[in-house]
Amino acid sequence: MTEPTSSTSTNNAWAADGLTVVIGASGGLGAAWVRELGLRHGAQRVLGLSRQSQPPLDLTDEATIAAAAQCTAQWAQAQGQPLRALLLATGFLYGPQGQPERSFTQLDPGYLAHVFAINTIGPALVLKHFLPLLANQGPVLAALVSAKVGSIGDNALGGWYGYRASKAALNQIVKTASIELARRNRQATCLALHPGTVDTALSQPFAKTGLQVRPADVAAAELLDVLEACGPDKNGAFLDWKGEGVVW
Repeated sequence: MTEPTSSTSTNNAWAADGLTVVIGASGGLGAAWVRELGLRHGAQRVLGLSRQSQPPLDLTDEATIAAAAQCTAQWAQAQGQPLRALLLATGFLYGPQGQPERSFTQLDPGYLAHVFAINTIGPALVLKHFLPLLANQGPVLAALVSAKVGSIGDNALGGWYGYRASKAALNQIVKTASIELARRNRQATCLALHPGTVDTALSQPFAKTGLQVRPADVAAAELLDVLEACGPDKNGAFLDWKGEGVVW
């Protein structure tokens, strides 16, 4: 029997049949994703992982990523269902390690190293250990939260060197992984997401007047609506929370 390749035959199928793991489940958007997926498809079919989960997953420690992936494989086996979706809702913009730069004169190697560790290297290692767990047949999804400020073509304001560059690098990793994943499974969809401005700890200091700031639960539902409408024709895409393409 030939596998279907059109998005119309696979829309929503990853969510309707199988398990989903959400990484970054202790953050505003990640926690909201876990709740919304539980409401739509059953809490027993969603696994949330974070630095506070058991097992813990720390993006700066590959050993914890590998261990969490092993536990995820065991969970899927115990549930008797395939792992169909990987959602990554992590990111770093500011903290004790530094603030987003307004000028090249503020570039700092420590901040740059940390922002790349969380926004680029950690997610890349998540793909290394978790993509092999996705089912080899039938629809599967990998969606990673990026940011529109990571778009090179859309950069008209400058500033935020580290955050912009780390998200642009993440976009390239997602795009590259989407090609390899499709070789394993023709019904795979791997994409980057721009969630818009969500009311979380990451965005609160920078939510300027005039921006459309949405509660995390609203943003999570909107993004899931986009993802559940995606099929393999969106593999390798960079989409915003309305389902529209973002320029690379």
